[in-house]
Amino acid sequence: MFLLHKVATPIVAITVYCCALCPLFADESAISKRAPNIVLILADDLGFGDLGCYGQKVISTPNLDRMAKEGLRFTQFYAGATVCAPSRSVLMTGKHHGHTRVRGNAGATNPSAQALRSEDVTVAKVLQQSGYRTALIGKWGLGDVGAAESGLPRKHGFAEFFGYLNQRHAHNHFPAFLWRNEERVELPNVVTPVGGDGAGYATKAVQFADDLFADEAIKFVIANKSQPFFLYWSMVIPHANNERTRELKNGAQVPDFGPYADRDWPDPDKGQAAMISRLDGYVGRMLATLREQGLAENTLVVFTSDNGPHNESNHNLARFNPSGPLSGIKRSLTDGGIRVPLIAWWPGHVPTGVETNHVAYFGDWLATAAELAGAKTPDHCDSISLVPTLLGQPAARQPKHDFLYWEFHEGGFKQAALYQGRWKGIRTGSPDAAIALYDQQADIGEKTNVAAKHPDIASTIGDYLDSARSESADWQPKWSGGKK
Repeated sequence: MFLLHKVATPIVAITVYCCALCPLFADESAISKRAPNIVLILADDLGFGDLGCYGQKVISTPNLDRMAKEGLRFTQFYAGATVCAPSRSVLMTGKHHGHTRVRGNAGATNPSAQALRSEDVTVAKVLQQSGYRTALIGKWGLGDVGAAESGLPRKHGFAEFFGYLNQRHAHNHFPAFLWRNEERVELPNVVTPVGGDGAGYATKAVQFADDLFADEAIKFVIANKSQPFFLYWSMVIPHANNERTRELKNGAQVPDFGPYADRDWPDPDKGQAAMISRLDGYVGRMLATLREQGLAENTLVVFTSDNGPHNESNHNLARFNPSGPLSGIKRSLTDGGIRVPLIAWWPGHVPTGVETNHVAYFGDWLATAAELAGAKTPDHCDSISLVPTLLGQPAARQPKHDFLYWEFHEGGFKQAALYQGRWKGIRTGSPDAAIALYDQQADIGEKTNVAAKHPDIASTIGDYLDSARSESADWQPKWSGGKK
């Protein structure tokens, strides 16, 4: 059962059932005549419990907390994967982890496996073909110059790009260069390189990349206010600089520690908290700009994260409890690795101060964006429009997924599925291994395997996992038990 209720009021239960996708804006009076602008803000490695509106007690996030009070907060929303590249591939293509192009972090050993290709249809392409001005600002991770150039952003629907192409390059928050479209933009930071792809750490830190991205995002919105626009603002914070952690034992390099400067904490803890509060300030700037420019009532802003929280800056996870009540972090298939914050804000359209536990995931943004733009959702997607929920329409209009699917290729292939929004099944070791089953209604932390009590449900999930993925030459399962 799914819930949609005002925060701090008694819960009202509503039944949601699966139906055909609703016509564009069933209640035409609820929206403006012009297709709305869309601003999709993606944090990097921000956990389910990292924001005040999701239970964070130590780190201050007043702007995102206000955004939640003025909008819609999802309590069971999932990233596309438990690590960066495949999660973003799901977000862009509307295909789940077993169908999308990029299914893991391939790195330098096989760069083409981490690149979209010409036949992949993205959210940006759908919106661009519908008359939107499109821009990607920040981290991409689905294409690069050289062997992965098939995935360059401007080949996939983005008219403008400014940021990082390579995700290892994006580890460094003070890089020596960024990319504007396909041209290198040199920065005044002095960097000790690690590898040949832009990764490393700054010894002279002058320009913080996410500050530049925030300025660029604001400029894009102002410059394009006379036409529908889609901004994919893909921040890097609070991701760690892994190379700096290995060399200097602190991967949380920021311009300043902000409100945490006087705390009696190690520097990695101050830096981690400062990154999240800085991110919060960026979001506040964007919402204020939309109001000042008269765009708020015609702009849907969505804030989320690409996967669960990391532990790679040498900071103290126990201090911040970034997964909240969930088990696991980034690289886990328990919910701590894949359940993420999702806040939607659109004054006059999205309900105010409301939360929903409608179960959705990254792949749903393609169908959602298509419906908002009046476009057709591409064929062969695993995507359901969230427009009914976003507009507060009756629950019967909102379809739902029977299954959600994830896999993970590091340290032995693993699979997971969520069935009926309640039952989480995880398979590890071999393709015929027993399913570990968790009842998320009774056990949100996934502590107790109940497969023996519910063998029929475990079997149903096992059967689904057997057929959930399509073949990919680049992403063959390599089980830790030795079976392929």
